[in-house]
Amino acid sequence: MNIPIILGIESSCDDTSAAILHGQKILSNVIANQEIHQKYGGVVPELASRAHQQNIIPVIDQAIQQAGVSKREITAIAITRGPGLLGSLLVGTSFSKGLSLGWKIPILEVDHLQAHILAHFIETSASMPQFPFLCLTVSGGHTQIVKVSDYFDMEIIGKTIDDAAGEAFDKTAKILGLPYPGGPFIDKLAKTGNAKAFQFPLPRISGLDFSFSGIKTSFLYFMRDQLRKDSAFIEKNKADLAASMQRIIIEILMQKLVKASRETGIKEIAVAGGVSANSGLRAALMDGESTFGWKSHIPEFQYTTDNAAMIAIAGYFKFLQKEFLPLDFTPYARALHKN
Repeated sequence: MNIPIILGIESSCDDTSAAILHGQKILSNVIANQEIHQKYGGVVPELASRAHQQNIIPVIDQAIQQAGVSKREITAIAITRGPGLLGSLLVGTSFSKGLSLGWKIPILEVDHLQAHILAHFIETSASMPQFPFLCLTVSGGHTQIVKVSDYFDMEIIGKTIDDAAGEAFDKTAKILGLPYPGGPFIDKLAKTGNAKAFQFPLPRISGLDFSFSGIKTSFLYFMRDQLRKDSAFIEKNKADLAASMQRIIIEILMQKLVKASRETGIKEIAVAGGVSANSGLRAALMDGESTFGWKSHIPEFQYTTDNAAMIAIAGYFKFLQKEFLPLDFTPYARALHKN
């Protein structure tokens, strides 16, 4: 069988992305960001879907040109079906249907969360995880521990019961007056701060589930009380506050991941999602190799946030299984995988 060339299309939130993959090798990965959301402090769904309509044609065109392939060489289209913002997903899925009819090639559906995990199988210099492995998937909308037994045999064994870790980073950044999305700014600021300057209570949640609403509330009330005493408290302590909150969020994540590894006996550990770009979390994962005997797998930075390369690699494995979609499919906003 000839090695397939897959066009990946990602439009689940506010980034329009297209990628070309040849087997497991990425030939191009183009992302158009939507900076308009920064002034609102979060993604505005209607603005996101309009921007996708403007971006999707030039992004796909650039991806094909950069890959050095022709449209006739593309074997199939892999598309994010969900979860995500429904309006944004509709732009990508509707456009893919038109391409499928025009180019006479099949469509492969990809689950956005599974794609984050499968990004580890893109051909890079890094080693790929061996099955079974545990993957900590952390982003602005999701926080999960997933037991991965095969490419599409995934079981969620721990998840947040309220807010996601990425949301906790963004809320912290907003209180500190940092731009949106706040995670990268917290990470940068934390490097110059004292991570033990301020203490916040760890949530007491049984099992492998997470909770971040309590730490967000604790931080908010702490800041309110301190600002009453000193209106310049944030400016005087901004780096220490960022470092302290980053430490506690990572500690919450790592406590559950260590527990999951001990309970399952699995020491192949991976991380995925936007928060996996955080330097503190990456360092904690690498420390796990010496402390717990883990084999840690950390994705390249370009594959941490939403991107079409991860959609394309997931589509590649779907293609090998001949799992093609009929053209009457619809996207879904919420995760369908409840395991």
